[in-house]
Amino acid sequence: MKLTFVGNGAMAKAMIEGLVNSYEIEVIGKDMDKLRALNAVFEGKLSLGLLQEGVDATGKTLILCVKPHALEAVAPHFRGEAHGLISVLAGTPLHALQKAFTCKHFIRAMPNLAAAHRASMTLLTGDVAFQETAQHLLQSIGKTHWLGTEKEFDIAMALTGSGPAFLALVAEALCDGVVREGLKREDATLLVRGLFEGFAPLLRANHPALIKEAVMSPGGVTAAGLGVLEERGVRSAFMETMKKTYEKTLK
Repeated sequence: MKLTFVGNGAMAKAMIEGLVNSYEIEVIGKDMDKLRALNAVFEGKLSLGLLQEGVDATGKTLILCVKPHALEAVAPHFRGEAHGLISVLAGTPLHALQKAFTCKHFIRAMPNLAAAHRASMTLLTGDVAFQETAQHLLQSIGKTHWLGTEKEFDIAMALTGSGPAFLALVAEALCDGVVREGLKREDATLLVRGLFEGFAPLLRANHPALIKEAVMSPGGVTAAGLGVLEERGVRSAFMETMKKTYEKTLK
């Protein structure tokens, strides 16, 4: 299968890294110098095209990776009926995609930057007739999860799409905390990386509350630390973060 990426930003690059060894990939963009630079990263494995020269989309599978506000400017450069369109545009509903492009099947997807390491948790919703194909395709960059409605998709996107940034803040804060107490920065970074790597299998096997209970002994050091987090409202701050992130996707 040949995949046509529309856009060559960070998300497109992350997805291409996970897909380039399994699919023939074409990338459409506005700046040939940037396209060539991207192709150099992938050792010339990509085919390139300029948006302003027009694109025959007939029968193609398009992966739309432009900024949401660019949709109306990008769509007129495509002619013909594409087979499938997979959009990673945040906050852009299916009806907007259907208005902009001529295509048999429409899917909304939200991978995250872990796609570059084939470890994305990718959300999908849209045309169930294209579900199996889209999931098979995006399983090349990690795991997928299909949601039955766009509302569920937008809520979940606040977690999986933006989540890496929130976890990065947690990781950075943990590093800074132990550095402040006297640990070397390189040691702190190494330990936090190991902490996150070890936490993933724990979370696969246990509910978060059970992990917390297993670590927190009565009157112990973990209980003292968790007490500070609760006093500072960290739990409610994360819940409010999810609310605000979801609300932003609707604007």
